[in-house]
Amino acid sequence: MTKPLLLITLCLMPFFCMAQEQEEIKKGYNVGALPVVSYDHDLGFQYGFLANIYNYGDGQDYPQYHHSLYMEYSRFTKGSSIYRLYYDSEYLIPKIRLTADLSYIPNEAENFFGYNGYESRYHPEWEDQESSAYKSKMFYRFKNDFFRFKVDFQGKFAQSHWGWIAGWNMQKISSDLVDIDKLNKGKSADELIPSHDDQPGLFQKYQEWGIISDEEASGGWIPLLTAGITYDSRDQLACPMSGMWFESLISQALPFENQPTYTIGSMIFRHYITIVPKNINFSYRLALQSKIGGDIPFYAKNQMITSVLTGASSYALGGGSSLRGVLRNRVVGDGFGLANIEMRFKVVRWQMLNQNFYLGLVPFVDGGMIINPVDFDKSQISDEDLALHFGDQNESLHLSMGVGTMVAMNDNFIISIDYGKALNLQDGNNAVYIGLNYMF
Repeated sequence: MTKPLLLITLCLMPFFCMAQEQEEIKKGYNVGALPVVSYDHDLGFQYGFLANIYNYGDGQDYPQYHHSLYMEYSRFTKGSSIYRLYYDSEYLIPKIRLTADLSYIPNEAENFFGYNGYESRYHPEWEDQESSAYKSKMFYRFKNDFFRFKVDFQGKFAQSHWGWIAGWNMQKISSDLVDIDKLNKGKSADELIPSHDDQPGLFQKYQEWGIISDEEASGGWIPLLTAGITYDSRDQLACPMSGMWFESLISQALPFENQPTYTIGSMIFRHYITIVPKNINFSYRLALQSKIGGDIPFYAKNQMITSVLTGASSYALGGGSSLRGVLRNRVVGDGFGLANIEMRFKVVRWQMLNQNFYLGLVPFVDGGMIINPVDFDKSQISDEDLALHFGDQNESLHLSMGVGTMVAMNDNFIISIDYGKALNLQDGNNAVYIGLNYMF
């Protein structure tokens, strides 16, 4: 732990043992809602709302909920958006946990840094308009429209913690070059982004080199059938204080409209260890995922296979759902390993407007790397481009660390603000993530 995080923790320690007011048992329906407001220089202002509706039944199972319905609608003024509905319940179908997600996420400027982590060189100065080496803010970007309908069922074997998972995930991904004309609207002459003809981006170069084929460059459908086993002894779903949660999954992409088929295996182990009852716990997540057979198209390589989504997207390595502080999609391959380590402090609790709140502090360390690299032909790449975009660095561990702040209402509606710092400039610098829920 860095000195600043250690000092913050020591200063807040007196709160951990303070007398807590008795929590109010919630019954029936409860709603958490927030406006969505942010700004991105290239994508514009983001505006919208999100809401989570919970039903706690008669309150006997509180803080476990009977039904949860999450809704989000938000837009950027230059086109990117999030439209999402997510439902979770163990009561709609008796003794079966059902999760369903319907999302449409058009993204005008998705990240693309190539394959195999450090084997692909990243040049941050090419995106810096103040740099003499500036190429384009969109050099490492492409346009990506993402539609998903996902439904998963989970049940138990007898009365044990062991169970089964079966799910269906239908995705439609449309990819293209960034619409430079759209992003240049309203910019002054010295802010204009170069056109693709003047400055081809990396996504465009991967097509020219034949690494991304013409057939897959525009995206496609992914009908994904998933099955596996799980072990779940968590004491609570939103922020467990104790227990283990393990899942081992096999996902099969089925034939559809001449799209490539492939098989992926994944294992995710999560462990929650109580240090101080109700207030401090140590949590970690270990994950392995790899292609077993077939050919994963480029537009599916950045996805993490999981039974439960904690956010709108589930990216493999890089970004707020895996390596906080590392650039999203920085580490893409046919297989990866991941580790996340957190100390979770519930610093202080209070009641307001008949709701139960707590403030949380979460120092963390994240790490991951490619374990099954993408194998592709480099014979069509010039020596100059090989030196610029690939170099001679081998893949190794990508590390980041940081701290998160959580504000939770009734133990389930959790607003998270994470600050992550990459430890290698090849992975980026730092980033702030604002969203809902703990990462795992």
